[in-house]
Amino acid sequence: MEYVYAALLLDAAGKEVTEQGLMDVVKAAGLTPEEARAKAMVASLKGVNIKDVIKNAQSMQMQAAAPSAAAAGAAPAAAAPKKDAEAEKKSEEEAASGLASLFG
Repeated sequence: MEYVYAALLLDAAGKEVTEQGLMDVVKAAGLTPEEARAKAMVASLKGVNIKDVIKNAQSMQMQAAAPSAAAAGAAPAAAAPKKDAEAEKKSEEEAASGLASLFG
């Protein structure tokens, strides 16, 4: 993961993501750099525009959050049970009998 962070840091600084650059960033962070992992990261990022990937990931995240937020807003209304008239009347009678016992 540290090589991903190093690549992001180099890109944010406007520098080219190279094996040596990754190893220098990892070393500056106090870790022991591994040349093989740096090579693998550079190879996997070949031809990738990091800024575009980040922008697309953010827009996809926003699109995914919008439907679930709408569903979350509708869920409480759908989950609320509908009272029928008979149950409501019974509830009122129980309340009235409870009040009557106070004066009984």
